[in-house]
Amino acid sequence: MKLGFSQAEEAFRAEAADWLQGQMAGEFRDIKGITKLTEKPERRKEWEQQLAAHKWSCIGWPEEWGGRNATLAEQVIFAEEYARAGVPGRVNHIGVELAGPTILAFGTPEQKARFLPGIAGGTTIFCQGFSEPNAGSDLAAVRTKGRLEGGEWVVNGQKIWTSLAHISDWIFVVTRTEEGSKGPKGLTFLMMPIDQPGIEIRGIEQINGDAEFNETFFTDARCPADSLIGSVGGGWQIAMGLLAFERGVSTLGQQMAFRNELDAIIEVARANGSANDPLIRQRIAKAEIGLRLMRYGALRMLSNTDHSRIDGAALTYKIQWATWRRNLGELAMDVLGQAGEVTGNPEYEWDTLPNLFLYSRADTIYGGTNQIQRNLIAERGLGMPREPRGDL
Repeated sequence: MKLGFSQAEEAFRAEAADWLQGQMAGEFRDIKGITKLTEKPERRKEWEQQLAAHKWSCIGWPEEWGGRNATLAEQVIFAEEYARAGVPGRVNHIGVELAGPTILAFGTPEQKARFLPGIAGGTTIFCQGFSEPNAGSDLAAVRTKGRLEGGEWVVNGQKIWTSLAHISDWIFVVTRTEEGSKGPKGLTFLMMPIDQPGIEIRGIEQINGDAEFNETFFTDARCPADSLIGSVGGGWQIAMGLLAFERGVSTLGQQMAFRNELDAIIEVARANGSANDPLIRQRIAKAEIGLRLMRYGALRMLSNTDHSRIDGAALTYKIQWATWRRNLGELAMDVLGQAGEVTGNPEYEWDTLPNLFLYSRADTIYGGTNQIQRNLIAERGLGMPREPRGDL
């Protein structure tokens, strides 16, 4: 396991940091520090295209598809410097980190030529259609149906928690295409254009006042027959491959954002005197230790990663960081005290730390709830017997 970086890699870090900091101090200074994914969407789409123009959008991709063929270490470095520079979250994270790598791994040459240039160029925004109201984190329980009709897939059903669907161009959807099938069998992975009469998007307002999530309804929505990735009925395998990419290099950049949040908590604790409380100091120390352990664990996980599958270590990572950050949000509110419970903004806008607390409530739910993660660790990581699942 390599925990350090070479001289050449540190030179790459300096190049990336210089460019990112220059952008945030220059043309794109108006988006620096934005935390809400729905804020200034058009400017952030322009930022996606700026990244692409300088080949910083998807550096781990092959050069022929707009990347830099960057090494794992270089991808980690860029993710860290991206967060360190205060650059806002990517509005095309789903396209760059999930859809694109999935197409690279499983798509046909024609599908690569069709989708990858737009994703890499920042002109095609993707969202994800996995979760459903009655399925939650259990992807094998999806009920959205698809059927072939006249050379097209016709889809009916509902997805929920589709992040940024309202500003996206395409959605990848797991549908049940085999009548009477149950569990992971009979699922197909489709790429569907959003701008069509058969797709309706309704926003879901969150507890922190943001509305990045949506309900997405499909009523005879359509896409060409060749829009499926993989094979008919092979959607489960594609979805599992995609989830392996979800636990990839971006995890290190995510941790740099966590670093910024913990530093903000420490700064407030020193300023308002709560750092004098031994219990608060103990909790801050525990958070610091947890963050460092996550970094070492993520580096080890990435050093051993085979992106065609999710290994045992990767299965533990989601529950680890989600639980850590939920506790961090509670620590933030305890450090703030009563000042964290009131906002003077009539638009229900909160400062960084109260917003951290509110948003962190979702961390143990999206991307697979903690309960589902424990099942995955037990069944797929440890090989234990499957939990009873009713009629599945």
